[in-house]
Amino acid sequence: MRKAISFAFILILAGCSTVPITGRKQLSFIPQGQLLSLSDESYKDVLSKSTLSTDAAKTSEVMEVGRNIASAAESFMRDNGMEKELANYNWEFNVIQDDKIVNAFCMPGGKIVVYTGILPVTQDKNGLATVISHEVAHAIANHGGERMSQELVVQAGGMGISQLMKSRPEQARQIMQQVYGAGAQYGVLLPYSRSHENEADHIGLILMARAGYDPKAAVAFWERMNKLGGAKVPEILSTHPATSRRIANIEKEIPEAEKYYKS
Repeated sequence: MRKAISFAFILILAGCSTVPITGRKQLSFIPQGQLLSLSDESYKDVLSKSTLSTDAAKTSEVMEVGRNIASAAESFMRDNGMEKELANYNWEFNVIQDDKIVNAFCMPGGKIVVYTGILPVTQDKNGLATVISHEVAHAIANHGGERMSQELVVQAGGMGISQLMKSRPEQARQIMQQVYGAGAQYGVLLPYSRSHENEADHIGLILMARAGYDPKAAVAFWERMNKLGGAKVPEILSTHPATSRRIANIEKEIPEAEKYYKS
Protein backbone atom coordinates (compact mmCIF):
# COMPACT_ATOMS: atom_id res chain seq x y z
CA MET A 1 0.00 0.00 0.00
CA ARG A 2 2.85 2.39 0.85
CA LYS A 3 4.34 1.84 -2.61
CA ALA A 4 1.02 2.63 -4.30
CA ILE A 5 0.53 5.78 -2.22
CA SER A 6 4.13 6.87 -2.81
CA PHE A 7 3.72 6.28 -6.53
CA ALA A 8 0.54 8.38 -6.63
CA PHE A 9 2.23 11.16 -4.63
CA ILE A 10 5.22 11.23 -7.00
CA LEU A 11 2.90 11.44 -9.99
CA ILE A 12 1.00 14.35 -8.44
CA LEU A 13 4.22 16.27 -7.73
CA ALA A 14 5.59 15.60 -11.20
CA GLY A 15 2.45 16.39 -13.14
CA CYS A 16 1.35 19.88 -12.13
CA SER A 17 0.73 22.28 -15.02
CA THR A 18 -1.44 25.33 -15.73
CA VAL A 19 -4.52 25.60 -17.98
CA PRO A 20 -4.41 28.56 -20.40
CA ILE A 21 -6.92 31.42 -19.88
CA THR A 22 -8.35 30.08 -16.61
CA GLY A 23 -4.97 29.62 -14.90
CA ARG A 24 -6.17 26.50 -13.07
CA LYS A 25 -3.48 24.11 -11.82
CA GLN A 26 -4.01 20.66 -13.29
CA LEU A 27 -2.62 17.17 -12.75
CA SER A 28 -1.19 15.89 -16.04
CA PHE A 29 1.81 13.64 -16.45
CA ILE A 30 0.97 11.69 -19.64
CA PRO A 31 3.76 12.28 -22.21
CA GLN A 32 2.42 14.22 -25.21
CA GLY A 33 3.84 11.68 -27.65
CA GLN A 34 1.93 8.86 -26.00
CA LEU A 35 -1.25 10.92 -25.71
CA LEU A 36 -1.17 11.93 -29.39
CA SER A 37 -0.47 8.36 -30.50
CA LEU A 38 -3.47 7.05 -28.56
CA SER A 39 -5.56 9.93 -29.88
CA ASP A 40 -4.71 9.20 -33.51
CA GLU A 41 -5.52 5.51 -33.06
CA SER A 42 -8.90 6.29 -31.50
CA TYR A 43 -9.71 8.88 -34.15
CA LYS A 44 -8.92 6.51 -37.02
CA ASP A 45 -10.98 3.79 -35.33
CA VAL A 46 -14.02 6.11 -35.07
CA LEU A 47 -13.75 7.14 -38.73
CA SER A 48 -13.31 3.54 -39.90
CA LYS A 49 -16.60 2.59 -38.21
CA SER A 50 -18.54 5.66 -39.38
CA THR A 51 -20.03 7.09 -42.55
CA LEU A 52 -18.83 10.56 -43.52
CA SER A 53 -21.46 13.07 -44.61
CA THR A 54 -21.81 13.58 -48.35
CA ASP A 55 -23.51 16.95 -47.86
CA ALA A 56 -20.91 19.31 -49.32
CA ALA A 57 -22.54 22.44 -47.90
CA LYS A 58 -22.62 21.14 -44.32
CA THR A 59 -19.09 19.80 -44.51
CA SER A 60 -17.79 23.05 -45.99
CA GLU A 61 -19.41 25.09 -43.23
CA VAL A 62 -17.96 22.88 -40.49
CA MET A 63 -14.49 23.13 -42.04
CA GLU A 64 -14.74 26.91 -42.44
CA VAL A 65 -15.79 27.50 -38.84
CA GLY A 66 -13.32 24.89 -37.61
CA ARG A 67 -10.39 26.51 -39.38
CA ASN A 68 -11.34 29.92 -38.00
CA ILE A 69 -11.55 28.59 -34.44
CA ALA A 70 -8.28 26.67 -34.83
CA SER A 71 -6.60 29.81 -36.14
CA ALA A 72 -7.90 31.77 -33.13
CA ALA A 73 -6.58 29.05 -30.80
CA GLU A 74 -3.14 29.16 -32.41
CA SER A 75 -3.12 32.97 -32.25
CA PHE A 76 -4.00 32.82 -28.57
CA MET A 77 -1.25 30.30 -27.87
CA ARG A 78 1.34 32.45 -29.65
CA ASP A 79 0.22 35.52 -27.70
CA ASN A 80 0.69 33.61 -24.45
CA GLY A 81 4.13 32.13 -25.03
CA MET A 82 2.90 28.66 -26.02
CA GLU A 83 4.49 28.53 -29.49
CA LYS A 84 6.28 25.24 -28.76
CA GLU A 85 2.96 23.53 -28.04
CA LEU A 86 1.65 24.32 -31.53
CA ALA A 87 3.70 21.39 -32.82
CA ASN A 88 1.29 19.08 -30.98
CA TYR A 89 -1.68 20.15 -33.13
CA ASN A 90 -2.55 18.96 -36.60
CA TRP A 91 -6.10 20.20 -37.14
CA GLU A 92 -8.51 17.98 -39.05
CA PHE A 93 -12.29 18.28 -39.41
CA ASN A 94 -14.82 15.62 -40.38
CA VAL A 95 -18.61 15.44 -40.40
CA ILE A 96 -20.10 12.02 -39.59
CA GLN A 97 -23.52 11.20 -40.96
CA ASP A 98 -25.61 10.18 -37.97
CA ASP A 99 -28.71 12.22 -37.25
CA LYS A 100 -29.36 10.37 -33.99
CA ILE A 101 -26.12 11.54 -32.33
CA VAL A 102 -26.33 15.13 -31.08
CA ASN A 103 -22.65 15.54 -30.35
CA ALA A 104 -19.16 16.60 -31.46
CA PHE A 105 -15.69 15.91 -30.12
CA CYS A 106 -12.08 17.02 -30.47
CA MET A 107 -9.29 14.53 -29.80
CA PRO A 108 -5.97 15.67 -28.30
CA GLY A 109 -3.94 17.02 -31.18
CA GLY A 110 -6.87 18.70 -32.92
CA LYS A 111 -8.84 15.91 -34.62
CA ILE A 112 -12.42 17.20 -34.68
CA VAL A 113 -15.65 15.34 -35.52
CA VAL A 114 -19.11 16.85 -35.77
CA TYR A 115 -22.15 14.56 -36.04
CA THR A 116 -24.98 15.65 -38.32
CA GLY A 117 -27.42 15.19 -35.43
CA ILE A 118 -26.16 18.37 -33.76
CA LEU A 119 -26.43 20.61 -36.85
CA PRO A 120 -30.18 21.31 -36.49
CA VAL A 121 -29.38 22.61 -32.98
CA THR A 122 -26.42 24.76 -34.01
CA GLN A 123 -28.60 26.31 -36.78
CA ASP A 124 -25.96 28.77 -38.04
CA LYS A 125 -22.23 29.54 -37.98
CA ASN A 126 -22.42 31.18 -34.54
CA GLY A 127 -24.04 28.08 -33.09
CA LEU A 128 -21.52 25.85 -34.82
CA ALA A 129 -18.70 28.03 -33.49
CA THR A 130 -20.08 27.51 -29.97
CA VAL A 131 -19.73 23.73 -30.36
CA ILE A 132 -16.40 23.63 -32.15
CA SER A 133 -14.73 26.22 -29.91
CA HIS A 134 -15.85 24.23 -26.86
CA GLU A 135 -14.28 21.07 -28.28
CA VAL A 136 -11.06 22.85 -29.31
CA ALA A 137 -10.91 24.28 -25.78
CA HIS A 138 -10.83 20.72 -24.39
CA ALA A 139 -7.79 20.06 -26.58
CA ILE A 140 -5.72 23.14 -25.74
CA ALA A 141 -6.57 22.75 -22.04
CA ASN A 142 -5.20 19.18 -22.20
CA HIS A 143 -8.31 17.77 -20.57
CA GLY A 144 -7.67 14.38 -22.20
CA GLY A 145 -4.23 14.08 -20.61
CA GLU A 146 -5.55 15.30 -17.28
CA ARG A 147 -8.39 12.78 -17.25
CA MET A 148 -6.01 9.92 -18.04
CA SER A 149 -3.71 11.11 -15.24
CA GLN A 150 -6.61 11.12 -12.79
CA GLU A 151 -7.55 7.59 -13.79
CA LEU A 152 -3.99 6.41 -13.14
CA VAL A 153 -3.94 8.00 -9.68
CA VAL A 154 -7.29 6.37 -8.87
CA GLN A 155 -5.92 3.02 -10.01
CA ALA A 156 -2.85 3.50 -7.82
CA GLY A 157 -5.16 4.12 -4.86
CA GLY A 158 -7.11 1.00 -5.74
CA MET A 159 -3.91 -1.02 -5.65
CA GLY A 160 -3.31 0.27 -2.13
CA ILE A 161 -6.82 -0.77 -1.03
CA SER A 162 -6.21 -4.25 -2.46
CA GLN A 163 -3.01 -4.64 -0.44
CA LEU A 164 -4.74 -3.43 2.73
CA MET A 165 -7.59 -5.92 2.36
CA LYS A 166 -5.63 -8.95 1.13
CA SER A 167 -5.86 -10.70 4.51
CA ARG A 168 -9.66 -10.18 4.71
CA PRO A 169 -12.33 -12.52 3.32
CA GLU A 170 -12.97 -12.25 -0.46
CA GLN A 171 -16.46 -10.76 0.03
CA ALA A 172 -15.10 -7.99 2.27
CA ARG A 173 -12.42 -7.16 -0.29
CA GLN A 174 -15.00 -6.92 -3.08
CA ILE A 175 -17.22 -4.60 -1.03
CA MET A 176 -14.29 -2.34 -0.18
CA GLN A 177 -13.23 -2.14 -3.83
CA GLN A 178 -16.79 -1.27 -4.88
CA VAL A 179 -17.01 1.47 -2.25
CA TYR A 180 -13.66 2.87 -3.29
CA GLY A 181 -14.64 2.77 -6.97
CA ALA A 182 -17.92 4.56 -6.34
CA GLY A 183 -16.22 7.16 -4.16
CA ALA A 184 -13.59 7.83 -6.80
CA GLN A 185 -16.15 8.00 -9.59
CA TYR A 186 -18.65 10.33 -7.90
CA GLY A 187 -16.25 12.18 -5.62
CA VAL A 188 -13.31 12.76 -7.98
CA LEU A 189 -13.71 11.81 -11.64
CA LEU A 190 -17.23 13.06 -12.37
CA PRO A 191 -16.75 16.43 -10.59
CA TYR A 192 -13.52 16.89 -12.55
CA SER A 193 -15.39 16.07 -15.76
CA ARG A 194 -18.00 18.71 -14.95
CA SER A 195 -15.26 21.22 -14.14
CA HIS A 196 -13.67 20.37 -17.50
CA GLU A 197 -16.97 21.13 -19.25
CA ASN A 198 -17.31 24.47 -17.49
CA GLU A 199 -13.68 25.31 -18.24
CA ALA A 200 -14.12 24.40 -21.91
CA ASP A 201 -17.19 26.67 -22.05
CA HIS A 202 -15.12 29.54 -20.63
CA ILE A 203 -12.14 29.04 -22.94
CA GLY A 204 -14.45 28.33 -25.88
CA LEU A 205 -16.19 31.68 -25.48
CA ILE A 206 -12.83 33.46 -25.74
CA LEU A 207 -11.83 31.45 -28.81
CA MET A 208 -15.09 31.98 -30.70
CA ALA A 209 -15.00 35.70 -29.91
CA ARG A 210 -11.40 35.96 -31.15
CA ALA A 211 -12.50 34.16 -34.33
CA GLY A 212 -15.23 36.75 -34.94
CA TYR A 213 -18.29 34.83 -33.73
CA ASP A 214 -20.79 36.33 -31.31
CA PRO A 215 -20.25 34.75 -27.84
CA LYS A 216 -23.87 35.50 -26.88
CA ALA A 217 -24.84 32.79 -29.37
CA ALA A 218 -23.60 30.24 -26.83
CA VAL A 219 -26.55 31.02 -24.54
CA ALA A 220 -29.05 30.58 -27.38
CA PHE A 221 -27.42 27.29 -28.40
CA TRP A 222 -27.63 25.79 -24.90
CA GLU A 223 -31.19 26.98 -24.53
CA ARG A 224 -32.03 25.04 -27.70
CA MET A 225 -30.19 22.02 -26.34
CA ASN A 226 -32.25 22.25 -23.17
CA LYS A 227 -35.46 22.10 -25.18
CA LEU A 228 -34.57 18.81 -26.81
CA GLY A 229 -36.25 17.05 -23.90
CA GLY A 230 -35.83 13.42 -22.95
CA ALA A 231 -34.70 11.93 -19.68
CA LYS A 232 -32.07 14.06 -17.98
CA VAL A 233 -29.37 12.43 -15.87
CA PRO A 234 -29.03 14.01 -12.40
CA GLU A 235 -26.09 16.42 -12.45
CA ILE A 236 -24.27 14.66 -9.61
CA LEU A 237 -24.14 11.48 -11.76
CA SER A 238 -23.27 13.23 -15.00
CA THR A 239 -20.03 14.30 -16.63
CA HIS A 240 -21.78 17.47 -17.81
CA PRO A 241 -23.17 20.28 -15.64
CA ALA A 242 -26.92 20.85 -15.54
CA THR A 243 -27.92 22.97 -18.54
CA SER A 244 -29.50 25.72 -16.44
CA ARG A 245 -26.33 26.08 -14.37
CA ARG A 246 -24.22 25.93 -17.49
CA ILE A 247 -26.16 28.78 -19.11
CA ALA A 248 -25.86 30.86 -15.94
CA ASN A 249 -22.08 30.35 -15.89
CA ILE A 250 -21.79 31.26 -19.57
CA GLU A 251 -23.79 34.44 -19.07
CA LYS A 252 -21.35 35.52 -16.36
CA GLU A 253 -18.39 34.95 -18.69
CA ILE A 254 -19.78 36.66 -21.81
CA PRO A 255 -18.57 40.20 -20.85
CA GLU A 256 -14.97 38.95 -20.83
CA ALA A 257 -15.40 37.28 -24.24
CA GLU A 258 -17.11 40.32 -25.74
CA LYS A 259 -13.94 42.36 -25.25
CA TYR A 260 -12.29 40.16 -27.86
CA TYR A 261 -15.37 40.12 -30.11
CA LYS A 262 -15.72 43.90 -30.20
CA SER A 263 -12.02 44.42 -30.85
